[in-house]
Amino acid sequence: MLRKNIVSLLLVLVISSLILAACSGSNATPAPSQPESNQSEPTEATISEPASSSELAILEGDVIVDGSSTVFPVTTAVAEEFALVAPNVRVSVGLSGTGGGFKVFCVGETDISDASRPIKDSEIEVCQSNGIEYVEFLVALDGLTVMVNPENDWLNEISAEQLAALLGASSTITKWSDLDPSYPEEEILFFIPDPDSGTRDYMTEVVEGVSGDEDLRQDENTTFSSDDNVLLDGIANEKYAFGFFGYAYYINNKDSVKAVPVVNGDGNAVLPSDETVQNGTYNPLSRPLFIYVNQNSLQTKPQVVEFVRFFFGPDGGPAIMSDVGYSMPPTGSYEANLGLLAGSIQ
Repeated sequence: MLRKNIVSLLLVLVISSLILAACSGSNATPAPSQPESNQSEPTEATISEPASSSELAILEGDVIVDGSSTVFPVTTAVAEEFALVAPNVRVSVGLSGTGGGFKVFCVGETDISDASRPIKDSEIEVCQSNGIEYVEFLVALDGLTVMVNPENDWLNEISAEQLAALLGASSTITKWSDLDPSYPEEEILFFIPDPDSGTRDYMTEVVEGVSGDEDLRQDENTTFSSDDNVLLDGIANEKYAFGFFGYAYYINNKDSVKAVPVVNGDGNAVLPSDETVQNGTYNPLSRPLFIYVNQNSLQTKPQVVEFVRFFFGPDGGPAIMSDVGYSMPPTGSYEANLGLLAGSIQ
């Protein structure tokens, strides 16, 4: 009916994350905008051995992150915790969307790219052409959440077929009554991530699996943005709105928007939650989230190494994930990430 069960997809992605490869090519040069002091090559011991508390306290430099607005809350929360132990390291986190993040990452302008989908072949080619090698890390699981205004009392569940009918590029639905005659005869206002969004890419795959549409709708009733907060505000303020974005933005704004249960492959209408995302019953809208780290940054910038090491340590992702609203990846993923990191800096 749809595509393969999301559990199978997650397992494949998790396994691929654990045995990750980097793109081929020479090491990238540091971003021109970063301070010259951060570009000096440290000693091998400085990078390969975890920094002590006193070393973290005096560690300096920038860590430049951009990309997915879905992963943004995770990376930002980890950066805030990291600042408590490494106050002189400046971690800046942008949210230009997964695709927008890869555009700057693959030309060497950032150290880390947040991503709500795996890197595309076309993006790999750009990285290779610019000599950018990278390491992919699985950081969380997300339940892409379908949203309506709290005043919407007619859409009590939605199937993948209805999602495709509403969101596909070939859709002719403009009013709620077009989806179901019992629904209001009112124009639907769509709030959809823009083309640089990995969230949009994921929904496009779901839609394509049902209807064959290779893109989402684009019309006068559709608002696009790479910032989930813009989509959130639109849905919160328009009674006849419809949209979707990452679970964290819903869980932190439950009074402003309403989540719609999604009919899964077993025919059950399921809401996203930590449990349903973890056990795979929230399908087909559960997905993995990633960070991609520039290999050259790992080799030449101790502050990047220590930030990534902190990310996967007990005071990083595990400490903030439930507060942010996402699910931890399968047991052992962070330990495997730390193994990948160690192998990347030897």
